[in-house]
Parts: sequence; C-alpha cells; structure tokens
Amino acid sequence: MPLPFLTADRTFEATDDSALPYDNRDRWRRPYRPGPWRVGVAALCLLLASYVLFAAVIIALTDSLSAAAVVFAMALVIIAGALRLLRMGVWVSARGLRHVGFLATRTVPWKRVIAVRTVQQPVRWLGLPRTVQGQALTLVRNDRAAEDVPPLLTTHNGDFLARAEAFDRAADSVEVWADEYGRGA
Repeated sequence: MPLPFLTADRTFEATDDSALPYDNRDRWRRPYRPGPWRVGVAALCLLLASYVLFAAVIIALTDSLSAAAVVFAMALVIIAGALRLLRMGVWVSARGLRHVGFLATRTVPWKRVIAVRTVQQPVRWLGLPRTVQGQALTLVRNDRAAEDVPPLLTTHNGDFLARAEAFDRAADSVEVWADEYGRGA
C-alpha cells in the first residue's frame, strides 16, 4: 500500500491525457499541502490541548469530577479547533469546488463556475485585518452571489506566506480542475 505523504514531492507520470493525476476524481481532495504557518499553529494548539488534558486528569484525581469534565471539554474544543484549522483551504472534486473556512464551508458545483483566475490585489495578511499587495485566486461564478465571494487562496494566507512557488502550483492546479470540469453555462 503506497503512503501518499511520502510521495507528495515526486513527479507524477500520467498514463492518460488528463492533466489531473488522480484515480478517483469524485473524492474531495486539497490540491496542495497545508503550509507551515497553518501546521505550526495547529501543532501549538494540540500541544496546549495535551497540557489541558493533563490538567483534567490531575483535577479528576484531586478535585471534583465535574470540574475535570469542564477542563476536558475545553481540551476537546481546542483539539476540534486545531483539526478544523488543518482542514481549512480549497478542496476540489469532479462535483465542484469547496472552500473550507474555520466556521463555514461553501461548495460551488462546477456548472456554476465560469473561471478561476489569479489576480493582483490587496490581500489579508494571515487572515488579519491588515492588507498587503499580493496575488489572490478568485472564483468567477455565473450567479448573483458572486459579488461576495472571498478569494480562494492568497499569497499571504497561512498556507502560502513566503512560498510564492507553492502558491503558483496550487493556483495552477485549481485552474486545471476548473478548466476540466467547469462549464459555466
């Protein structure tokens, strides 16, 4: 059984004419790896959760079980937040494009997608209110809700900060999915 995390950097030799090197295109997949900022923050959250779980055990042994249950619930919330943080990003499949945020997930079927474009614009730095000039991968839809669509990827988010080549590869990959499956009519 191949281990996909060990083969992520190897080049893929496609056996068919498709630019998408996946066997099961109906499965949701992220066309890029999470960036070091996102993974680092999630790792720190999980480290904090381990301390909170240890505190819950100590409280359970020395104090009341109800207080330990509250602390244990806090640890579960921290773990769920870290896992959601790792899940954030753009996911694609043959059914559509999915933008997973921390609190909300938006799925757009390919028939609503006109184009996916890389544009130069002010982008938020690590999701904070501060904006800097950068590139963003934007979604052009054919319905009325297209005005309020946030950028899918930016050069200054948690996945691509200081990794311009990785942004270019990810943007190209999402654009290939859009070209192959997007109808836009």
